[in-house]
Amino acid sequence: MLNLSRYRILAIGKIKKDWIQSGISIYLNRLKGLTITELRDSTITKEALAIRSSIKPNELLILLNERGIQLSSVQFAERLNNIGNQRLVFAIGGANGLHTELQDICYWNLSLSPLTFPHELARLILVEQIYRAQSILTRSPYHRS
Repeated sequence: MLNLSRYRILAIGKIKKDWIQSGISIYLNRLKGLTITELRDSTITKEALAIRSSIKPNELLILLNERGIQLSSVQFAERLNNIGNQRLVFAIGGANGLHTELQDICYWNLSLSPLTFPHELARLILVEQIYRAQSILTRSPYHRS
């Protein structure tokens, strides 16, 4: 089972669509310990600085972008499980993506899909996939393969 208090999400911008916020809230209620920190929309350089300054020394940075590794839900669950007790921080960029300088400090890049999603929707998909990963590892009926 995943220790969700070891995971954080850093997300540029606020959720503006009620239906997306509602979906995120549903999963966050199921994922006690997982937190999302919203960082202010700005220039891509200032956003990178905000992400860098928000990362704690003991956290591994995972960047979400379309050039990242694409994993199945089962592979994602296994990867999170294999990381063990390490603290992870997932970073979701704003409308302009993430600054390339963050590549220098990231542990790995994750792609949710070869498709490009608005950052709000990417946040909902990530939270759902973390919930799905937990259900896979605990053999919950939520994930059916």
